[in-house]
Amino acid sequence: MDEKALVATLTARGETVAAAESLTAGLVCATLARVPGASAVLRGGLVVYATELKAALAGVSAELLAEHGAVHPEVAAQLAEGARVRCGATWGLGLTGVAGPSAQDGVPPGTVHVGLIGPGTRTVRTLALEGDRDLIRTESVLAAFALLGEHLA
Repeated sequence: MDEKALVATLTARGETVAAAESLTAGLVCATLARVPGASAVLRGGLVVYATELKAALAGVSAELLAEHGAVHPEVAAQLAEGARVRCGATWGLGLTGVAGPSAQDGVPPGTVHVGLIGPGTRTVRTLALEGDRDLIRTESVLAAFALLGEHLA
């Protein structure tokens, strides 16, 4: 589902969304905000590019980060929950991964985890994307929109 369809669907349902973003650094929220009427559904977002901010701002477990690093499926789930709770949204999206060009903590570029938290939903999708930084970041946003769209359909 693209950003226009997401905004329309969330508006029709009377629901809202928030995001905690690492590798996309606000691109999810910026993309949604381009759509007229987005203010009815986009609650806000957290840009948590630095690892310590994932814990401090989004509430990701410091123990999880210390044990597994910032690029882990459970980190994506906790980012999504942090966004949902802190922004008071129906749905939370959490994105963490490696856009490249180099590996991070042994995790190869293109590895992305997208978390979604909402009514009766707690899921994470793991992606193995190829391309340059811009493409990996763009594809990560599209994957987040697709995941949310699947749960709204």
